[in-house]
Amino acid sequence: MSDQSQQPISSAEPVEAHGSIRLVEENCTSCMICARECPAWCIQIDSHTEQVTGEGGAPIGGAAASSTSGYARARQRSVNVLDRFEIDWSLCMYCGICVEQCPFDALEWAGPHVSSAPSLDGLVQGREQLR
Repeated sequence: MSDQSQQPISSAEPVEAHGSIRLVEENCTSCMICARECPAWCIQIDSHTEQVTGEGGAPIGGAAASSTSGYARARQRSVNVLDRFEIDWSLCMYCGICVEQCPFDALEWAGPHVSSAPSLDGLVQGREQLR
């Protein structure tokens, strides 16, 4: 027998191993690109739209702009506000497509690999755990 066959098997992670995915919430625009591009459909996003307001709480665009400039605007400016962002690790393949496709760098590789959980509910992580 060779000396190699008697070497203990290392339990260390391989060099190419990666961690889990982290949400950079301030960069997320709720555009849904990550959820649409995910081949495992493991990302769930809920958001709502809020009107953009200027100084003093006045709406920007829309009726406010038409009354001051005399020109009608199509609608007020609005932004998407993230309500829920969840990754179901029991479905995730750790392929990184969501990280690569996000144009706003709201997802990144970070932290330790997600460990197993006693139930499927423990494998679903929301905004708080993904920060």
